[in-house]
Amino acid sequence: MTDAGAGAGPLSGLRVLELGNFIAGPFAGQLLGDYGADVIKVEAPGEGDPMRRWGVTRDGESLWWPTIARNKRSVVLDLRLREAREVAARLAEQCDVVVENFRPGTLERWGLSYSELSARHPKLVMVHISGFGQSGPLAGQAGFGSVGEAMGGIRFTTGSPDRPPARAGISLGDALASMFGVIGTLAAVVSARASGQGQEVDVAIYEAVAALMESTMADYEIGGVVRSRSGSVLPGVSPSNVYPTADGAEVVVAANADGVFGRLCEAMGQPEMSQDERFATHGERGRNMEELDVLIGAWTSGRTCDELLELFDQYGVPAGRIFTAPDMLRDPQYLARDMVQRVVSSQGWEVPMTGVVPRFVGTPGSVRHPGPVLGEHTEEVLTELLGLDAAAIAVLRGTGAIGTD
Repeated sequence: MTDAGAGAGPLSGLRVLELGNFIAGPFAGQLLGDYGADVIKVEAPGEGDPMRRWGVTRDGESLWWPTIARNKRSVVLDLRLREAREVAARLAEQCDVVVENFRPGTLERWGLSYSELSARHPKLVMVHISGFGQSGPLAGQAGFGSVGEAMGGIRFTTGSPDRPPARAGISLGDALASMFGVIGTLAAVVSARASGQGQEVDVAIYEAVAALMESTMADYEIGGVVRSRSGSVLPGVSPSNVYPTADGAEVVVAANADGVFGRLCEAMGQPEMSQDERFATHGERGRNMEELDVLIGAWTSGRTCDELLELFDQYGVPAGRIFTAPDMLRDPQYLARDMVQRVVSSQGWEVPMTGVVPRFVGTPGSVRHPGPVLGEHTEEVLTELLGLDAAAIAVLRGTGAIGTD
């Protein structure tokens, strides 16, 4: 293991082979790398992972790539060729974990299935991330994060009730599947170290979304309630909404508990409102939500956001400004906790990115380097892990099985 890929975080000593593209698999790899794992990313020759060009770009290069591929080493293998697949299999023998997000059946066609790789490395953990999982009638279908969000139920509950289902402005389904993939990785690695036997971890994007849907199944089957879109509020929970300010900002106030609502009324200079029969209890506030929101909004709109936040802090009322990227980049809380880190990319740009989450007090994770140039570490990894010399690497390059940028 070299400093190029390994960190001193809690996963120091763990080696991960990342197969796949786009978000669900690579974001899992990013998190594992943040925690200190040596993540070896296999990319196809030519253009590599399409994430190199996704999202906002500069000079044709993605501003997302330095983050989602940070702490990884890039190895170029043309997995369409037998020689490259054998190299991938040998790399898997040197790794603790393989993370992949190809369509189910792809690795089997390539001779890189778990049964084949684990026969050579019994402690290997293989983490599959796909739209619908490795089994069931939809297993073979392509499934992107947006489809998983729809089938997982979150799209139906997101947005305003008088409009079609909305989506979050990020790739939520992919990210949730990635995080469950990391949780599964850690659990399976612990099991493998105790038993000496690895296993497969099967993450379906729609299931990762559905796992967050609280009691919606029971609400329907037992309570007869189908949870639907409710805009910026939760039915029956008030006040807990977004309110306007005098300077055009928006502030979230979460004062639905009785005690907190009483403090909000004091902050508003209207302590008697907490005794008003329309608002005196949690249930009544929920039933009179719209009326209460109008009263609070009229009050907040006469004060600036900073004035409101100072007042809420004084009275112990949970509240916060609706942040945009500029807010995050300059916020004292973000900065104090290293949640804005700036790393010089391979193109020479200083790229701001989020820090490592969660924080490990004893063995902190780190951002050691940004997303690599395509094939930057091919020779390094093949020499270090497989013991190939220059002549052997030249032979593989001649077949087209490997490549560098």
